[in-house]
Amino acid sequence: MENRVAIGQLDIHKDLYALVSDEIAPGTGIDADTFWKEFDTIVSDLAPENRELLDKRDSLQQQIDTWNLEHKDEPFAFDTYSTFLKEIGYLLPEGDDFKVTTENVDPEIATIAGPQLVVPVDNARYALNATNARWGSLYDALYGTDVIDELDGAGRDGGYNPIRGAKVIAFTEQLLDEVVTLESGSYSDITQFSLKTVNGLSQLNATLRNGNVVPLEKPDKFVGFTKNNQKLNSILLKNNGLHIEIQINRDHPIGKDHPAGIVDVLLESAITTIQDCEDSVAAVDAEDKVRVYSNWNGIMKGTLESTFEKNGKKINRTLAPDKTWTSSDGSTYVLPGRSLLLIRNVGLHMYTDAVTTADGEEVPEGFLDAMMTTFAAMHDLQGNGAYTNSRTGSVYIVKPKFHGPEEVDITIRLFQKIETALGLPQNTIKIGIMDEERRTTVNLKEVLRIASERLVFINTGFLDRTGDEIHTSMQADAMIPKMDIRNEPWMRAYEDWNVDIGIETGLPGIAQIGKGMWTKPDEMAEMLETKVHHPLAGATTAWVPSPTAATLHAIHYHRVNVATKLELLTSRGRASIKDLLTPPLLKNKTLSADVIQREIDNNAQGILGYVVRWVDQGIGCSKIPDINNIGLMEDRATLRISSQHIANWLHHGIVSKEQVTETFQRMAKIVDEQNADDPNYRNMAPNFDDSIAFQAALDLVFKGCELPNGYTEFVLHPRRREVKERNR
Repeated sequence: MENRVAIGQLDIHKDLYALVSDEIAPGTGIDADTFWKEFDTIVSDLAPENRELLDKRDSLQQQIDTWNLEHKDEPFAFDTYSTFLKEIGYLLPEGDDFKVTTENVDPEIATIAGPQLVVPVDNARYALNATNARWGSLYDALYGTDVIDELDGAGRDGGYNPIRGAKVIAFTEQLLDEVVTLESGSYSDITQFSLKTVNGLSQLNATLRNGNVVPLEKPDKFVGFTKNNQKLNSILLKNNGLHIEIQINRDHPIGKDHPAGIVDVLLESAITTIQDCEDSVAAVDAEDKVRVYSNWNGIMKGTLESTFEKNGKKINRTLAPDKTWTSSDGSTYVLPGRSLLLIRNVGLHMYTDAVTTADGEEVPEGFLDAMMTTFAAMHDLQGNGAYTNSRTGSVYIVKPKFHGPEEVDITIRLFQKIETALGLPQNTIKIGIMDEERRTTVNLKEVLRIASERLVFINTGFLDRTGDEIHTSMQADAMIPKMDIRNEPWMRAYEDWNVDIGIETGLPGIAQIGKGMWTKPDEMAEMLETKVHHPLAGATTAWVPSPTAATLHAIHYHRVNVATKLELLTSRGRASIKDLLTPPLLKNKTLSADVIQREIDNNAQGILGYVVRWVDQGIGCSKIPDINNIGLMEDRATLRISSQHIANWLHHGIVSKEQVTETFQRMAKIVDEQNADDPNYRNMAPNFDDSIAFQAALDLVFKGCELPNGYTEFVLHPRRREVKERNR
């Protein structure tokens, strides 16, 4: 026990204790021992109830399994099924109408619609990149992606290509014409920008090629400017709550060739970012948790740095400062240089030995996450850092994997106890709720009722939601192929239901209504074409995989006024609960042998590609080449779907254990080849028995039916620890 520190009834890993004592506590007014004594009380009060709630999950699942087995050969009957779910307490009665009343919410969450990044907080470089992604170069985002085609000499290899550059500028000018329109003419006609004083306010004018001087069609969209030697060098515009900065520099290689001297156009991009302690990280022990908490603490204090090499140059990354302009009335106009940060904690089902009770019992990891991340955020609340995150004095914690209102209730009480322990005002800690488990979806109104004074975020996470859909109905029958599940009525009902309940409970203007991740980071043209459906569906935010994707997704929020869209959606009525509860079962449909093999090939390759990096290298989220070598962003949510799907087909005899094993072995060779250039990679083939990662992948499938709710952590964590121990 020489590596543990005993405080009250807790044993704390010495490195975690040192982090609190040396890095987090100083400046907060709370010493480390007081912090741990308060946490000891919280664990004693709430940990037994946490176990009871997990036991209830298992009990409900067992009852659903039994019911599905008894009715397996019957056509699905919604009335009978829903009555059963009500009888066992899975589907709860709905109470009276209410409205969310959350106060002190930053405008980035409450009123600004825009992109949201999710980033693993254990990687300092990525965490800083995402935090600094509040502003992005539209020129760079267009030039470096497939949004701009490579036809007619517009390739993007080598140095700067003026033909491609001209296409970038043309795209940008067309966008500006659309969203910050001139009174007449086009941005492509502008030769000079100038300011004119009208009623004591600066008004933006543009001189066109024909000599005409025109203002904006809506002059109030001009909100600021900067000058250098009396020359305009930036213009700040605002549309649908989002800012656009036109940068001017006639001495720059780009600007000197532009008639108006425009050198770049910056878009306000990642309005919010979720720093993630959960699905995108591989934190399995105290060492990993210390890195997670240390990075978050560094961001809250403004001290986090990352030094790395890029193109042969050493780069030091720090937090970006705020941006300043002169407003049209002559006052100073300041905007954050950084995304507003939320922090995602782990779910109720996770436990950690970074802190144990005196008798060796692991504590709920979500309790530790909430206590640690809030304590670190006190530096932001007290103004100890170089920068401010929340200007309203709030801490934003996103919670995943809820199963119904009771689990939200214990979390709200946890937050109350943490506020008391740390001397924070009531409701300082706000909650973002991931609607990604079926028992939360069907009881969403009651879930939100419990959190009505703290709620700042709901979203649909179709990846985890699909995994839970498969596991919940595991015994009912085989599922249809994975990609077909997205086209089933339950999926559309799920996406609409989330927005419908959000509108009913008064989220617009107070909290975010979000949609899920775009998983193809290299397919930006496709994203630009399709992800506009998220704001059109009433989402005030949606997840993107990179700062570049955030800049491109911001275009959608300029084109769609989400507030107006939400007003129109208030009259459509709720989505169908019948569709929500109808599982995507294969039933009497038959699949050819080729279709079956392609399905498990695709699933097995995806599982292996992700698991081998997670288990062997501790990489929780990365771009993984799929079976066709198309890069996909993978995390534990995608893993949960694929592993549960094969487990379902195996359970119902669509595939055999021998077929699955052969498929995994064959796919392992492909994954090995795809990772041949990675010096840290350890091959799985041909010594499959010696590959801990390969065995983990098999466990996810062969134990898939028995894993609680199909969660992958129960396999990944012990296997990752096994690798770490082997490598010591």
